[in-house]
Amino acid sequence: MSGHYQTVLLFGPPGVGKGTQGEILARIPGFFHSSTGSIFRSLDMNSDIGRIFYQYSSRGELVPDDVTIKIWSQHTYANTIIGLFKPDQDLLVLDGLPRNPKQAKLLYKYISVLKIINLVCRDREALFERMKKRALKQNRADDAKDEVIRRRFEVYEAETRPVLECYDPDLITEVDAMGAPAQVLSHILDAVVPIQNGHFKNPLGGT
Repeated sequence: MSGHYQTVLLFGPPGVGKGTQGEILARIPGFFHSSTGSIFRSLDMNSDIGRIFYQYSSRGELVPDDVTIKIWSQHTYANTIIGLFKPDQDLLVLDGLPRNPKQAKLLYKYISVLKIINLVCRDREALFERMKKRALKQNRADDAKDEVIRRRFEVYEAETRPVLECYDPDLITEVDAMGAPAQVLSHILDAVVPIQNGHFKNPLGGT
């Protein structure tokens, strides 16, 4: 294996279920789910990297791309040291990165993208309502506001969707995200299990 993490990207617009599918995959031996949102929330603000993050978040500013990738890379490496992520056995399932083409380029030194699962939903209103209900359920009233949700879609279309152009189209598999979670998972596994079998001697991560 190369020094790069063998990676599957979970891609798609807000509310499409990337986090849900990533969390499900994380429970299956041979997958390691990495979510930037979870990483940011788990940072120790007394650590060096936590203080860097806090400098931006406390002012309500977006974390710069290079800082985001630095935080992600250090967190991921730490998980290899403690044995939670075994790069010689596990496919890295990346959720939330890259968010723009610059981040995609910064990630080249860390990951080899073997597959991109592009979760699609043609019904934008259905996604809109899903996001609103989820925010209300989680007591995040501000995130349930129409203008906030619309802005997230605008940012996705302007900044994140172009990320797909950074990769070989043959790597991209579209999956309908509006089915039952188990059905969506089945389609994802159809795409990624052959990759496990092709790149890892023990894809189940057993002993």
